[in-house]
Amino acid sequence: MATSEREDFSLSGPLHLNAVDWTNAHHQRSVTASLVQGVYVLERDRQLKREGPEALANPWWEFFHFQLLRKLVDDVDSSIFGAIYEFKPSTAYSSHSLDAGPHYVIAFRGTITKPDSLPRDIELDLHIIRNGLHETSRFEIGIQAVRNVVTTVGESNVWLAGHSLGSAMALLAGKIMAKTGIFIQAFLFNSPFFSAPIEGIKDQRVKHGLRIAGSVITAGLAFAAAAKKNDQNSRSIDTFAALSSWVPSLFVNPADHICSEYVGYFEHRKKMDDIGIGAIERLATQNSIGGLIMNAIGKESEPLHLIPSANLTVNLTPSRDFKEAHGIHQWWRPDLEVQSNLYKYQ
Repeated sequence: MATSEREDFSLSGPLHLNAVDWTNAHHQRSVTASLVQGVYVLERDRQLKREGPEALANPWWEFFHFQLLRKLVDDVDSSIFGAIYEFKPSTAYSSHSLDAGPHYVIAFRGTITKPDSLPRDIELDLHIIRNGLHETSRFEIGIQAVRNVVTTVGESNVWLAGHSLGSAMALLAGKIMAKTGIFIQAFLFNSPFFSAPIEGIKDQRVKHGLRIAGSVITAGLAFAAAAKKNDQNSRSIDTFAALSSWVPSLFVNPADHICSEYVGYFEHRKKMDDIGIGAIERLATQNSIGGLIMNAIGKESEPLHLIPSANLTVNLTPSRDFKEAHGIHQWWRPDLEVQSNLYKYQ
């Protein structure tokens, strides 16, 4: 499966996956990343008015026996930001792991740096920074699509996938559904985590010291807020604990400052437990200083990146630059060196 796109999409997809083993983590990651790439190319086809034989998007899902069921279109700029795919293998398709795969995948793209879509995408990026993505019409279209598909076919038959801005969309949709007891398998590539760039510090003692100080300050502010709003804070803690049963798959690159803080977010929680002050971190991990300040001035804010549990996969393969470290293309490389850890909130 290759594309001859002259501008953004000159890279080939995972041609080595002639047969998909749906129980294989590398195969799951490669296929879902390709379906997200399909959304990127759908939007570029639209912008460049490529239709019929000239369109380049179809191979990104057809190669894996998916069909495009529906395009998700933004009501502001008419850009394609997502897609609903249905798995439709031919009668000749053979796999011992079909039951482990999805029947439907809902995928969301990230920001495209082209004039036709960039202004709206940047607007959505800013909403993520201020924890207001849930207030946008694009997200409302996305979450309604998720609810409709889940209602029709059941949560066990649906996977979510997204990259960058699209990963934030999928993460927020997954969190909202999980709060109602519906746990959808999610594949989140380079999901935004906006905070001080501590993960980039090379000195491990300095890095660990800064994280401990940040946890103590955050926990202290959260405790003070709890004294003022005891009932509301209790509900917040209960909600966070309830989310712990949802375990999305997070894919991050330590050279990508947009998502790299997830590495420290989860590793630091374990280190705090190891040194006997896990209780402080369990309170801090549910809050952010920015969110607490916003709540204190009467603007309720729930930081998107705060999640209790995750299967965290870190790309250990060196990246040449930020573009490569943040790109979706890295996640289907056959020679990818990764390290995965399961983090469950207790």
